[in-house]
Amino acid sequence: MNYTQKRVAVIGGGAAGMMATGTAVLYGAEVTLFESTDRLGKKLAITGKGRCNVTNRCTTEEFLENVRRNPRFLYAALNAFDTESTISFFESLGVALKTERGKRVYPESDRAKDIVDAMRSYSAGAQAVYKKVKSIKQRDDGTYTVTADTDYIFDAVIIATGGKSYPLTGSDGSGYRLAMRLGHTVTELTPSLIPIESSSEICKRMQGLSLKNVAIKIKSPTAEVLYEDFGEMMFTHFGVTGPMILSASAHLRDVDISTLTLHIDLKPALDEKTLDARLLSDFAANNNKDFINSLGALLPAKMIEPFITVTGIDAHKKVNSITKEERARILKSLKSLEIPLLKFRPIEEAIVTSGGIDVKEITPKSMESKIRRGLFFAGEVIDVDAYTGGFNLQIAFSTGYLAGKSAAEI
Repeated sequence: MNYTQKRVAVIGGGAAGMMATGTAVLYGAEVTLFESTDRLGKKLAITGKGRCNVTNRCTTEEFLENVRRNPRFLYAALNAFDTESTISFFESLGVALKTERGKRVYPESDRAKDIVDAMRSYSAGAQAVYKKVKSIKQRDDGTYTVTADTDYIFDAVIIATGGKSYPLTGSDGSGYRLAMRLGHTVTELTPSLIPIESSSEICKRMQGLSLKNVAIKIKSPTAEVLYEDFGEMMFTHFGVTGPMILSASAHLRDVDISTLTLHIDLKPALDEKTLDARLLSDFAANNNKDFINSLGALLPAKMIEPFITVTGIDAHKKVNSITKEERARILKSLKSLEIPLLKFRPIEEAIVTSGGIDVKEITPKSMESKIRRGLFFAGEVIDVDAYTGGFNLQIAFSTGYLAGKSAAEI
């Protein structure tokens, strides 16, 4: 090692931490990566239902429009490592990518494991220490003592510990505590991109059922539409989740969720008149059957009984005796199945934590602390978060890259 080589510690082996690690090595630093669990990239491996939406193929301005908190803070990081950089980065590591609806970029294989393997390979030039960091202290000469199983001395430290969600993957909020002990402010921590509970019993009856190509509207008590979307969602034992629900949660954090109602259009491609004609056709083909046996072409099997409960029609009523008024109720439920919302799930179940290290205390062009020379931050631990669509992982890659480069060049 020559005398100018910087000793850099990276705390946290997630997306931001591995990006910071590999980049710091690339720029000539001697890096030690600390990870509190038994392997790197645990949370990354389960993102996007195991498919891993790595970024969004959009312009920087479009990207910043999708960042909910402190978007302008990220401008320098995105300028240093933008969405096209991320795409080129993974392709250079042998991961073929594809772009889907909403400009979302996934591995062609649909396997998050390919992204994790690439990131592990990129960060392999560092020494990995699978121990929880207990403390970080700045010494009189400006270097840092990092205490895990023993004491280590570094010229620079990058905190990339993630948020407070998914504690089993290592994101247990420890980075906030480390930062506060070094004089940093942590803004209020709230869940973002989180499933929503419902008081409706039918959710439990449909748990595990995914709906694709449906439209949703979330309405206030005065029927004001607070959020609408088209795509995929899923029922669970407690309520609802899935991409559209997670996106909605980020838009609804400042609203009393218990006053809202989710309206699901199960047949968004058909207007009411066309759907009524379809219903009449299905009824004609099942003229002498019970109502419960006439909906197989319209609804998933798991939904039929709960749906009938909502309509209030006898499941064993003959189709040929269903009245016009009852048919109108069926149509209404097909076009606007109502699910009362109750509350957000606990922060530990959030995909992303909103809040974190106050950006006023971080230099955006380097990710270095304004309070402690040689201390850097990357990823979800910072008070920035975005909607779904690959934006949050891109934030991790951009801030991780900038922090790693800056720490190596300190």
